[in-house]
Amino acid sequence: MTEVLARDILMLARERGATITTAESCTGGKVSAAITDVAGSSDIFHRGFVTYSNAAKQDLLGVRGETLSLHGAVSEQVVREMAEGARVAAEADFAVAISGVAGPGGSELKPEGMVCFALASATDTISETVEFGALGRGNVREAATHHALELLQSALSED
Repeated sequence: MTEVLARDILMLARERGATITTAESCTGGKVSAAITDVAGSSDIFHRGFVTYSNAAKQDLLGVRGETLSLHGAVSEQVVREMAEGARVAAEADFAVAISGVAGPGGSELKPEGMVCFALASATDTISETVEFGALGRGNVREAATHHALELLQSALSED
């Protein structure tokens, strides 16, 4: 299913003449890998960012230290800044960002399976939090990857 989504993203982005980028934390580059597994993806994808640490989020994407201190890395506020920073840094039309608790473990406020997403374009940034549940690290990462691809597909499908 991920391969089908990635192929659809390539087709839609080509039709629009759009480029995309990624800013990933808990998925560790899986979204970028899914996109670049498709032949011809270099037409629409020039670079992505794996920013696992807070320092990387700040250094590469311009996430503010204050935002990280106030809300934590797994928050809609942080993924919004990640997506906006990645879009600008990559000079892309669309950016998707992901940060979450893949597990094992978590906390009462941020349990295993909680993943925050943001999608940024030149005109808007949307964000959401999805609770995938304690599916295990690999399954949470796969579910987050799939959801991020769906967000890109949806954004590229809009008029």
